[in-house]
Amino acid sequence: MKKSISKKNKDDFFDRVYKVVAKIPYGKVATYGDIAEACGIRSAARTVGWALNGAKESGLPSHRVVNRFGALTGRLHFGDNEIMEDLLHSEGVEFDKDGFVILDKFIWKPKPLKK
Repeated sequence: MKKSISKKNKDDFFDRVYKVVAKIPYGKVATYGDIAEACGIRSAARTVGWALNGAKESGLPSHRVVNRFGALTGRLHFGDNEIMEDLLHSEGVEFDKDGFVILDKFIWKPKPLKK
């Protein structure tokens, strides 16, 4: 039988996600997986997305979170497909010809949070 995450554990994980996302520097991006790893559960990249979707009005720099290829998979949650890209462009983040963030140049790797 699969063990489900308790509400308290989910809330704690979401709080850790918010702490990491708040630290992403201007002009840099982080991946869902790297954020999940910094929060202690590398396999929880999708849960990072859920946490950010629930924090739309929080003022967090969620536009700086991309998938492992540099794709703007969270753009749908900004109300307009172009907002996320425009925000990143305004910070000097560059994209390749396919529309992916140039990760070699703009990736920020968070340090693991202390428990």
